[in-house]
Amino acid sequence: MSTPASQGPDRTTSGKTTPNDPDAIKADIEATREQLSRTVDELSHRLDVPERARERAYRARDTAVETYRESPPAVIGAGAGVVALLGLLVWRRRTKDRRVAKRAAKREAKRAAKVAAARRAATAKAARKRTKQAGKKAAKARRAVRRTK
Repeated sequence: MSTPASQGPDRTTSGKTTPNDPDAIKADIEATREQLSRTVDELSHRLDVPERARERAYRARDTAVETYRESPPAVIGAGAGVVALLGLLVWRRRTKDRRVAKRAAKREAKRAAKVAAARRAATAKAARKRTKQAGKKAAKARRAVRRTK
């Protein structure tokens, strides 16, 4: 396949000549169409994700069957491992709600304890304040009694 001549820095062709024969031009066009067709087919195959996924699944199945025929105990052991892993994942997911609820209950209990401690502190402070005010009133009353004597 020939390509169109490209011009060099001096505006002359770089030694490649375009064919002047109509049959050569038609053959060149046909070859270019063929190449473009192959390129488009390759791109459409690459972009056909479902088909590629099916091909990979078939390939994986064939590989698994072939491996099983070669060494059944290894495949059975691997299958048991996969089942155990899936079981562990399912168990973790089911117990996750309980773990989350337990953490939330702990947080709520901690918050409630803080609130209760703050209330106790406020009550104690108010009691100290009342005691102090009562002591001041009693001292004032004693001074007033002394002055009147």
